[in-house]
Amino acid sequence: MPSSLQLFDDDPDQPTAAEALLRRSRPVEPGHYDDLRDAEGQLRPGWEAFAEHLGGSLDDLGQRQALLARQIQEDGVTYNIYSAQGGSSRPWSLEVLPRLIEAEDWRLIEQGAAQRANLLNQIAADVYGEQKLLKDAYLPAALVLGHPGYLRGLHGVKPLGGVYLHVVAFDMVRAPDGAWWVVSQRTEAPSGLGYVMQNRLIVSRLFPDAFRAMSVQHLASGFRRLLETLQTLAAPCANGQSPRLALLTPGPYNETYFEHAYLARYLGLPLVEGGDLTVRDERLYLKTVQGLEPIHGLLRRLDDDYCDPLELRSDSTLGVPGLMQAVRAGNVVMANALGTGFLESPAVHGFLPALSRHLLGKELMLPSLPTWWCGENAAWQDVKADLGEQVIRPTYPFGSVPFEAVVGPSLNPAALKSWAARIERDRAAYTLQNFVPYAQLPVWSHGQCSMRGASLRVYALADGKGGWQVLPGGMTRIATRDSGPVSMQLGGSSLDTWVMTDGPVDTFSMLHQSLNVEDLVQRQRPVASRMGESLFWMGRYTERTEFQLRVVQSLSSVLADDDETDPAVLEALSDLARVNGLVPDGTPSLTKSPRVFERATVEALGDARAEQGAYSLAYNLGALERSAQALRERLSPEHWRLLRGLGDNFRQRLSGPEDDDQPDLEDEDEDGADSLPDLVHAHEALDYLAMQLAAVTGSQTDRMTRDAGWRLLTVGRLLERLVSYAGILQAFWQREAMHTPQGFDLLLMLFDSAITFRARFQRRLELPALLAMLVIDETNPRSLACVLRRLRTELGKLPERAGPKEDLLALLPQEGVGVTLEELCEPELGNAALQALTQRLMHAGWLLSDELGRRYFAHSEPTEQMVSA
Repeated sequence: MPSSLQLFDDDPDQPTAAEALLRRSRPVEPGHYDDLRDAEGQLRPGWEAFAEHLGGSLDDLGQRQALLARQIQEDGVTYNIYSAQGGSSRPWSLEVLPRLIEAEDWRLIEQGAAQRANLLNQIAADVYGEQKLLKDAYLPAALVLGHPGYLRGLHGVKPLGGVYLHVVAFDMVRAPDGAWWVVSQRTEAPSGLGYVMQNRLIVSRLFPDAFRAMSVQHLASGFRRLLETLQTLAAPCANGQSPRLALLTPGPYNETYFEHAYLARYLGLPLVEGGDLTVRDERLYLKTVQGLEPIHGLLRRLDDDYCDPLELRSDSTLGVPGLMQAVRAGNVVMANALGTGFLESPAVHGFLPALSRHLLGKELMLPSLPTWWCGENAAWQDVKADLGEQVIRPTYPFGSVPFEAVVGPSLNPAALKSWAARIERDRAAYTLQNFVPYAQLPVWSHGQCSMRGASLRVYALADGKGGWQVLPGGMTRIATRDSGPVSMQLGGSSLDTWVMTDGPVDTFSMLHQSLNVEDLVQRQRPVASRMGESLFWMGRYTERTEFQLRVVQSLSSVLADDDETDPAVLEALSDLARVNGLVPDGTPSLTKSPRVFERATVEALGDARAEQGAYSLAYNLGALERSAQALRERLSPEHWRLLRGLGDNFRQRLSGPEDDDQPDLEDEDEDGADSLPDLVHAHEALDYLAMQLAAVTGSQTDRMTRDAGWRLLTVGRLLERLVSYAGILQAFWQREAMHTPQGFDLLLMLFDSAITFRARFQRRLELPALLAMLVIDETNPRSLACVLRRLRTELGKLPERAGPKEDLLALLPQEGVGVTLEELCEPELGNAALQALTQRLMHAGWLLSDELGRRYFAHSEPTEQMVSA
């Protein structure tokens, strides 16, 4: 029997992790660089070290991949695919194995990328300045001036600090001989930095031992450099104050919106859309609920064309009117500067070698793939015979050539002939670039490593003083199959990129080592008006959905009751359902056709697009989710996941499991009548939704910062509650539905006050007690008096903006509900007093909502004095 020590000895027949990795990796395709193995078929040093410090067997990779997928799901990391079936948003695709780059390779990439970024910045400075490069024919004037990315309105305008490019991204590939080539460059609004950091945070935690032992360089200092550069460049236009920066996004429907929100949160910048900003007196301002706040620098993720509808695309709803004039006046730093998009043209690559020698006096350390602009006749004549060996790319980003790239070696002779004819018709619109097979990297899948073609995007960040720092890592993208195109839109995936260093690891953190008073003040950021409006409507839609749910549950209880229901109660419920969008207008009431009314209610419940003319639960759940989408950076991950799934969960539970034994709703029963749906089958879905909404309410109440935005959310909820509850009382009093025991109990149920009432008054069915509980009692959170008291409190704490808050408060009763219980209970006039009160409160709620929108969201001045109702 072996000793206890022998039990823990390594099995000599068990392969090491390195040997297992070799055995379970597919061979690379001929003609591609093998990133995993060297020429002798052995693991490259980086992969050997990774296997040594794997911290488990290869079989554990499947479990780690599952953990990775769960983390992406929990964090809500998404990438929008506009043509995806069933919606535009899908989870971000990330592989479990990282890409490894040796220190020697990185030194070449780092120095070459910094050199190219410097070169491109000098080209932009000349093109928008003296234009000597155009006059001396180092760059064709037709290529530059004919490019839609060149903005003539900015010629002669020098950005603050002379920096045109603050972030430059280079897409690179590794050729079969191991050489690095630049395929393209992104200079307008480079994307991916947020995904780079998200990938790092997830993957590094899966392999903590390997990450530490392999001396992988950290990323945080690069992001700090970017932030410090923008702050330094924006300082001259801040008039001695601390510069205020923001990240400009096209909005939640952009394909990379998640990374906009993530990057803004990581950098500590407000995430703004064009509608959040305004230009006044050639200065840029953020519209906040506190008023206009100056903005001195924008890290933009919005393309040039959409930035200013006054001078660029007139149909843009994403930009800021007057932004170009603020730039010309030198009052805002744009990162990157407007008008740098022409540098992204693939045709520019063909002229960079000569430009590098001319401007820098050096050869390019990282060459571009050999490139020919077909707009030059000599270039086209030189290369057209070899069209089958080239990649055909559009010279300009849009126009008459709606394609991204066509790989010549994949075309048959007939297709090549057709493409040659197309190029002949408009040569300037096409650029040819040498084809190179992409290096292939290992990707773990189904218990083995497949090899996929990959490209690397690296980021060069300006320091504002002529220097550049290259982020030690980047975005590695892989193809969907072994030798397919590398594209996230086509279903590709990404890898974390580990750069190993033979020097010290930079352990800088974005967290301040210590905070001073100014830091603390800056962290109390103003609430943007768009965010405040989204929070306001989130509160309203939350309360509206809860109220509709309670009405539907009341309908269900009434229809399930075997006892005959008083017609007045049925009419009151019918009125409430119609007014609150639960059934379309014109639906016969419950007294006239209960089955038709019930069917209309059920049909409207799951109609998210309100095609039946009703705006019921599914519609308002969708509206609630859309308001949450605009608040992505504001909500906790748990709150966001809860809101994101509300509508889908409800519709799925409402439809229920498919059952072939269930009769078709369109079939007729034995009596010839339609087999109408009923609310009984919706009971489970309604109950589950009630629990989810309770969780949403809890998150809004206890897990959000009590700033002006939260107060607007609370005001939204209270306004909706005020109007809804006043509407309940009005409907029941108009129909005199509260005089029966069933109507009395139903009214308490709608106010969610049945338990409290029974605890105080037992089974007494007296109207004075009912009115005291639902109207007068300020200790009951559902009473009108309590709602009004809380409204006055929250309105009083809103920021001063465009007029005193007393004007807002004047729309509400000064105290209580404005009438006494005695007046409401007076035998002859009490009914009229209650009707007048409910009408007055509903009208006040509508007026108050409009005035809050004008004052805090629209930033417009009133055209006439507001008067209280």
